[in-house]
Amino acid sequence: MGWHGSGDGLQATGGGERHLAHCRADARRKLKEVFARDGSDIAAGGLRRIAEFYTVEADIRGVSSGQRLSARQARTAPLVAAFGEWLQVQRRKISTKSRLGEKLVCIHTHWDGLQTFLQDGRVEIVSNRVENLIRPITLNRKNTLFAGHDEGGIAWGRIASLIETCKINGIEPFVCLKATLTAIAKGHPQSDIDDPLQWNFKP
Repeated sequence: MGWHGSGDGLQATGGGERHLAHCRADARRKLKEVFARDGSDIAAGGLRRIAEFYTVEADIRGVSSGQRLSARQARTAPLVAAFGEWLQVQRRKISTKSRLGEKLVCIHTHWDGLQTFLQDGRVEIVSNRVENLIRPITLNRKNTLFAGHDEGGIAWGRIASLIETCKINGIEPFVCLKATLTAIAKGHPQSDIDDPLQWNFKP
């Protein structure tokens, strides 16, 4: 399984399929901002509900993805469903132009992506760890602003992404890139493009 940035979420990929996985920490943060500013009882209620998801995750941390998925479907799925019903009720009460209303609409908009972790035990409830891992890639890409011209910047950004992705997967970048370029030069078929990708690479 690999991860690809998607603006405000991450895409978990595996078996040729992509599923958008939004971060629960972002949803929690939106409510926490409102509570810290306004002391909203509604925001506090949402935070208490989200805390119940985290409690389950703490209980199942370290077990296999299959065990996590079973526990989530048995324990967390009903909590998420109840949160969804709560969310719809609150959205009808609160003006979408208010600070809280805007946050509730945002959570509703990303609802499907916020439930990805209930269908795949490999997906974390929050994407903080993955975001921290890919942050150097983004920072390195920004350096392409000084590449001299557009084509040079594009090439620099691509190489930077490959190198940082090698690091994330614990692979020596030079070894991986040399093997991959050699395979391409020898006619590696496009139909097997997944084989040399960093998360599948075998020296």
